[in-house]
Amino acid sequence: MPPSLRNRRRLPPPTGSFFRMLPNVLTTLALCAGMNAIRFAVQGRWEAAVIAIAIAAILDTLDGGMARLLNAQSKFGAELDSLADIVSFGVTPAILLYVWTLHGAGNIGWMATLAFSICAALRLARFNTALSTLGPRQPKAPYFVGVPTPAGAALSLLPLLIDLEVQRPILANHPYLVSLWVLGVALLMVSRIPTLALTSIRVGQRFRLPLLAVLGIAIGATIDPPWAMAIFVIVAYLLSIPLLYWQRSRLRARGISLETPPVPAEASGETDLTVTPFRK
Repeated sequence: MPPSLRNRRRLPPPTGSFFRMLPNVLTTLALCAGMNAIRFAVQGRWEAAVIAIAIAAILDTLDGGMARLLNAQSKFGAELDSLADIVSFGVTPAILLYVWTLHGAGNIGWMATLAFSICAALRLARFNTALSTLGPRQPKAPYFVGVPTPAGAALSLLPLLIDLEVQRPILANHPYLVSLWVLGVALLMVSRIPTLALTSIRVGQRFRLPLLAVLGIAIGATIDPPWAMAIFVIVAYLLSIPLLYWQRSRLRARGISLETPPVPAEASGETDLTVTPFRK
């Protein structure tokens, strides 16, 4: 291919073009999905509310890749992304759970609702502050520090997912137990424990096709019924936390430190996904 054509492909889209707006469009759609989840919760449509939050998470992932692909990173996009995240993954899950069962715990349920939203906001504020101070590009780390806000939203919804799967009165929908669970997830978001970073996993060439096959089967299994597979993924994520904690403790005992300055791993659409042990 002639050098002129190669250079032409590297040119970013024209300033102000619609394509450069696509990352922000996806972020706005994620915000809309989060708001619709609140609407579904008020209507008692729990399945639709959970699916809306899942759609918000997918869009939140896509806007980052789209921004890098189009070279459309911007300060405006980073701020919009953080504001959308606090709604979709900080406020919406808390309100959904409060309408579902936390209201039955009275003030304790409301305290859990507030704690979850506050901890999500604190994590995002810590991310924004560290990003503006140190910049996004730091040495790579094999794990995140604390539970990222999208993962925290998924963890908080585990009791609801179990209730949707079992469809009979069980302890999973007990307001006081759910309140304790939500409080625990809120603390995990602002903690410094190591959590799984999928972006640090390297897959060898010979394992890629089997992995694609397994992922295809897993995606097919999420279609009907989706709740069992979602519960399995969340439980597997939880089990990875003590394993990573044990791994980090062993490395520290050998005098090896994998942590870098407290900078998040990404701003969804604005920075590199794999550079630091933090994530928004």
